[in-house]
Amino acid sequence: MVRVFCIANQKGGVGKTTTAISLSDAIAKSGAKTLLIDLDPQCNATSGLGFQPINSHPLVTGSAFSECLIKTGTPLLHLLPGSRKFADIEALTQNDMQKSKRIERQLFDEMSVYDYVLIDSPPSLGHLTQIALAASSEVFMPIQCEFFAMEGLVRMIEVIKKIMSSKPDKLKFGGIALTMYDIALELTHEVDREVRNFFGEIVFKTVIPRDVAISEAPSHGLSVIDYAPKSRGARAYIELCMEVLERG
Repeated sequence: MVRVFCIANQKGGVGKTTTAISLSDAIAKSGAKTLLIDLDPQCNATSGLGFQPINSHPLVTGSAFSECLIKTGTPLLHLLPGSRKFADIEALTQNDMQKSKRIERQLFDEMSVYDYVLIDSPPSLGHLTQIALAASSEVFMPIQCEFFAMEGLVRMIEVIKKIMSSKPDKLKFGGIALTMYDIALELTHEVDREVRNFFGEIVFKTVIPRDVAISEAPSHGLSVIDYAPKSRGARAYIELCMEVLERG
């Protein structure tokens, strides 16, 4: 059965899209048929893999994903690119129950041929993120090791619990990953302790370090695993991938 991850955090700049790109690439490299869906109007997951946004999103037109799917440099990784077209953004963010149901059905139908699907959602608690959560089986939350990490996390969990209560047994916490981890900073260790004490085993053992290779990789249209395979960031995402696969 397909595992569908909504990569979500209402706060920007926490490594959400970088994690979506690197983790989907690592999972595909493990031998699993993987789809990365770019639902963020900024389209950073699309450009971060070296591709251009599309003019019309299939979730708006209702056309088949196959018309827009991109085969990436990793054989088993496909990308459904995002759209920056204002009309598409407006259509996808409208709180229209009938349209939301139609989008959810299309997502369920088109995602079923994959082993893993990762949805890069916008850095907000808006309608697009809620659609992504409703279509997912697991929530994956990257958290930056900084002062406001817990505050944003609590608000995000309120939205997730609301969706969980409306769809019992449909959505669960896939895990929380600590990103931009700097072992030299006491604040990093404080956030680490606080998050692990509160959420326990939900938090992945693997942490994603601050690494210039992670920051540089998107500008080259590559995951950090392809851009700098021997870097600390690449090793961390490979280890995180192994944890994700083991939890399945």
